[in-house]
Amino acid sequence: MSAPSPASPLLTTPLNALHLELGARMVPFAGYSMPVQYPAGLMAEHNHTRSAAGLFDVSHMGQLRLVGTDAAAAFETLMPVDVIGLGVGRQRYGLLLNDEGGIIDDLMFVNRGKDIFVIVNGACKVGDIAHIIERIGHRCQVIPMPERGLLALQGPKAAAVLSRLIPGVEKLVFMTGGEFQWNSADLFITRSGYTGEDGFEISVHESRAEEFARALLAQEEVQPVGLGARNSLRLEAGLCLYGNDIDATTTPPQAALNWAIQKVRRTGGERSGGFPGAQEILPQIDNPETLTRKRVGLIARERIPVREPAVLENMDGQHIGQITSGLLSPTLNQPIALGYVQPDYAKPGTEIFAIVRGKPVPMVVSATPFVPTNYYRG
Repeated sequence: MSAPSPASPLLTTPLNALHLELGARMVPFAGYSMPVQYPAGLMAEHNHTRSAAGLFDVSHMGQLRLVGTDAAAAFETLMPVDVIGLGVGRQRYGLLLNDEGGIIDDLMFVNRGKDIFVIVNGACKVGDIAHIIERIGHRCQVIPMPERGLLALQGPKAAAVLSRLIPGVEKLVFMTGGEFQWNSADLFITRSGYTGEDGFEISVHESRAEEFARALLAQEEVQPVGLGARNSLRLEAGLCLYGNDIDATTTPPQAALNWAIQKVRRTGGERSGGFPGAQEILPQIDNPETLTRKRVGLIARERIPVREPAVLENMDGQHIGQITSGLLSPTLNQPIALGYVQPDYAKPGTEIFAIVRGKPVPMVVSATPFVPTNYYRG
């Protein structure tokens, strides 16, 4: 498996023909030709997901299985999270780290009992799989699943729609998963997503992906949604985009991701340390005053969109940070952003300035999510 070179043709997902039929505007993304928006437009797609159900093609993402009695313990050596203690049918957010504590990728994984099912970011999947095989391939089988498509159905009506096609799926709660069937097709479904809304991610064999997507789109509540609205939805939810808000130079404490590191892996925990970069990360958790930068949410006081990589300054015009993601929030009708600032400026309510076309735009440090989440926890 190798990444496409600049001269290579773009890869396509199993839904490529359907996207073109629906009039999608296609763009290169993570080596694939992907829909950025459909004729309805980004704003309509965003609002439809918030009010009903949006269908996203995320088949560019990487799916893999870790198989073997040592798989959980092996996988735990790569991340600062609790893998061994994760119950069957439960899903968790994980952070793949380099030896300096930087984030190679963020990912989701599920303990399926018979294996650990992992979903990684599309732009990182080739490197992620190679890294996992190199580090733990001698302890468990690492089985990529390029034959699987991945769909996300997101929004307050997602459960009603999906349970109409797959009775019983509504019993899942946030961050759980299970095996289901639809017209003899084997599906693996988790109740999770990247929008802040209730919803599901559905792994389906590539040969049945288009058929299943058409069945979902035949439901009156469902509309197709592209990458543009996926980005605005995740930013309103305060969720990081790999490559923008987190990368291999960012540690989890700098990225305000301490919540993803369970007590058992922290200083004094039963399985403290033992992951790449622990010598950097654990002291940063224990002594946050040592941090040199921290990720924060920001809301502009003026209706001027602030986008990455705008510089952030204090009232004296001193450089204190940078925007990593920013746009005009469709839900709030206000510019919102994520960025990194010096810790002295990270307290909610602090006013700083983003420099847009040479002019300072006042912004206020804000807690995230910017829009309340609607995850279904039962």
